[in-house]
Amino acid sequence: MTVSARATGEDWTLTFMRDLKHPPEKVWEALTDPAQVSKWAPFITTGDLSVPGEATLVMVDGDTQEPSKAIVRVADKPSLLIYAWGDDLLRWELTPIPGGTRLSLHHTMGDRDWLSKTAAGWHLCVDVMEQILAGESPEPVRGQDAMKHGWQELNDRYAEQLQDIG
Repeated sequence: MTVSARATGEDWTLTFMRDLKHPPEKVWEALTDPAQVSKWAPFITTGDLSVPGEATLVMVDGDTQEPSKAIVRVADKPSLLIYAWGDDLLRWELTPIPGGTRLSLHHTMGDRDWLSKTAAGWHLCVDVMEQILAGESPEPVRGQDAMKHGWQELNDRYAEQLQDIG
């Protein structure tokens, strides 16, 4: 897994890459199908993310749920998914590689202080996605529950990796 970040005007873009042992079509379904998204992402979605248009992404933290607006801008199955989530922009690229897919997430946000936190969160989410793609049935890691799964250590590691950017 590789993580990097760069300033993009007033914003910051975190790039997170991981190779998965599954074909792009299978990874695409995990990224877009509401039933699958709800098993690994930090949110549940009210709509199919494989179709351009509006959706609501509901952040889940224990019993707390916080909805936010999302707009799917590009859904080019099975290679490119771009959606705005609140003020953030997420660009998911799926590239076929021998034996699977290279998943690249470019997450653009307004606050540099969120880069390592976001990297740690996506790290845990993609860990769960990978287990689900392999046929396992882990629980999603969301909100404060992430602390029990090594979020703080990941955040610290990514903060150190990303300290010299910008």
